[in-house]
Amino acid sequence: MNYPQELRHATARYITRRWFFRQCGVGLGSMALASLLGVDKLVAGTQAPSPLTPLAPKRPPLEPKAKRVIYLFMGGAPSQLDLFDYKPSLVRYNGQPVPQEVVMGQKYAFIKPDAALFASEFKFSKQGESGAELSEALPHLAKVVDDIAIVKSMTTDAFNHAPGQVLMQTGSTQFGRPSLGAWVLYGLGNESQNLPGFVVLNSAGGLSGGPALFGSGFLPTVYQGVPFRKSGDPVLFLSNPAGITEKMQRRTLDLVKELNQQHLKVVGDPEITTRINSFEMAFRMQSSAPELVDISKESAQTLQMYGAEPGKPSFAMNCLLARRLLERGVRFVQLFHEGWDHHSEVVNGIKDQTAKTDQASAALIKDLKQRGLLEDTLVIWGGEFGRTPMVEANADFGRKWGRDHHPQAFTMWLSGGGIKRGITIGQTDELGFHVVEDKVHVHDLHATILHLLGFDHTKLTYRFQGRDFRLTDVEGELVVKLLAQRPANSSASA
Repeated sequence: MNYPQELRHATARYITRRWFFRQCGVGLGSMALASLLGVDKLVAGTQAPSPLTPLAPKRPPLEPKAKRVIYLFMGGAPSQLDLFDYKPSLVRYNGQPVPQEVVMGQKYAFIKPDAALFASEFKFSKQGESGAELSEALPHLAKVVDDIAIVKSMTTDAFNHAPGQVLMQTGSTQFGRPSLGAWVLYGLGNESQNLPGFVVLNSAGGLSGGPALFGSGFLPTVYQGVPFRKSGDPVLFLSNPAGITEKMQRRTLDLVKELNQQHLKVVGDPEITTRINSFEMAFRMQSSAPELVDISKESAQTLQMYGAEPGKPSFAMNCLLARRLLERGVRFVQLFHEGWDHHSEVVNGIKDQTAKTDQASAALIKDLKQRGLLEDTLVIWGGEFGRTPMVEANADFGRKWGRDHHPQAFTMWLSGGGIKRGITIGQTDELGFHVVEDKVHVHDLHATILHLLGFDHTKLTYRFQGRDFRLTDVEGELVVKLLAQRPANSSASA
């Protein structure tokens, strides 16, 4: 690979005799630092971004179908059986113990293996020209069902929320791996000069997986997600302190930038680049961020379509902001909405959460489509796992008519950005317990997302601690049935 001249110069410092003897004169500490920085970390990544401009837009190796991503993450795990995966057999056997040959020794945190089967109380019907079967709890999604692809055969390795969310967002249950958004930013760079390339919006509660869900892991921190606040200024301290003019601030930043660049030339630490970029981005965001969140120029029709109210934080407001972020060149927008952990009263819980999210999710698809953005924007909706076909009831915890965690099968949907429209793939057994057709693991989903963005998931790598890491680790296959056009010479999991 031909590396940029400044990168070759940066790495050369670590392999010349002159550098070695000069640095040895200041002691073993500098030698240890150089070892930790490592020349391999600078040259092993397939993208080899310039250390001076790590967020510059880059063209992916393959022809991309999507240029940007909005990920609507429904934390807590929505019940697929009450939203997407209708099971007449659950109605037939409602209240009876689940057959042991179905459970196959599976243990649960809050229910017994022989818990009674629990049929959904929601009515299901076929919607759109595609005839996709949806719950009555999703009336707005039903109106755009021909623009989405539903995957009923998702499966994961994680059973509890924190590891499940971390696996879904980073490809590993272990903390410390880069998030999906960080990998995308690392591979594609940022098209916006005035906003971060990876923005995080949260509309409900905390996150079981914490900041790891949008972190950069072992990638330079310039690629991590930037959380925006729910109200007020998107980020703190956008306004200058009293007595500080814009000219004074610019002169200060120029001096600090010059000092940081001199330090970068000496030690080559990519975190210095992160610091430089952060200062410059913060300066530009003093004007771009207030303009972003000012939705006064949005039409009344648009606000009504989303169900967004100016000045009122909500999932609907975040969906509208996500579209505005994309229009301003942001590469990856992550919306977190953690409110789906329905161990009790699942019917009421579903009604509550769909009332908050269904209209805005469908409006986002409509809005992107009418603005010509859906074609090259990938929209993803889903949680970390599914919910059991058996009922959860525990008087000690005050729980009744709920559903426990279920990693064996759950549902997600995708739209735009090279996704085939109006299809449903995958099936579960008659009780909705196991996947029986077109199984799609989390790694397969990640491989497909990267493919749509123009990457072979096996080649988008970053060297860390002596090995090349990737989002899918050593697994993952393309879900070809999801793709609008079948790629040549590609393996598939469905």
